[in-house]
Amino acid sequence: MTAPPQKQIKNRLLGILREEDYQALAPHLEFVDLPRPFALSAPLEPDEYCYFPESGIGSIVARSPEGQSAEIGIFGRDGVTPVSTLLSADSDPFATFMQISGNGYRIRNAVLIEAMDSSGHLKTVFTRYAQAHAVQTAYTALSNAVHQIDERLARWILMCHDRTDGDAISLTHEFLSVMLAVRRPTVTTALHMLEGNRLIYSERGLITVRDRRGLEQFAKDAYGVPEQEYARLLGPLRKALPDAPDQSAN
Repeated sequence: MTAPPQKQIKNRLLGILREEDYQALAPHLEFVDLPRPFALSAPLEPDEYCYFPESGIGSIVARSPEGQSAEIGIFGRDGVTPVSTLLSADSDPFATFMQISGNGYRIRNAVLIEAMDSSGHLKTVFTRYAQAHAVQTAYTALSNAVHQIDERLARWILMCHDRTDGDAISLTHEFLSVMLAVRRPTVTTALHMLEGNRLIYSERGLITVRDRRGLEQFAKDAYGVPEQEYARLLGPLRKALPDAPDQSAN
């Protein structure tokens, strides 16, 4: 499928490029389905393509030599993967895969690198994204070290909410336990905490955000700095919220 006009693109990075830079990439963008758990890159293996999701959410996971793993970052229509390509590296030690099914565009790494070498603006946009991604990774490590599981879960739900349309997010307890590196019963308890505060609804395989502002307040400082850095460099991740409804009678 030929890439559509730029104004129809949902991926934020492609959407904010100068028109001439987008037109240079457009003939090389290939539309692809990105089902869960499609592998976007493998540890230490040379990457052939970069992926620009239009929908869905991808996960970046670090694994120790003994097989322990932890999620270090997520991305969706806000970004591109693998970030190593943007930094002139042909691979990285992480596993990257889709955690929520979607679709998007892919482009051969060699084509993207050549385009970056030819356009200072293009290179600036993508290196700014690399900076925003590095900040997210750093604050994920911080959150894993200092925040309670319910605050970490609130942060993670907010990050997914930033990258999806609507308020419903397809997430299973089992998958959450892997991403948060805790046992499944711990995830269930944390979800009940958020439900009890009327912040979310949790059904089998589906989480619905009920009170976005309340969820941000509950997450405290676990959420916000990476999002502010992204907004500073590239623009807001999510449209501004309308005034919160009065729930005093609820």
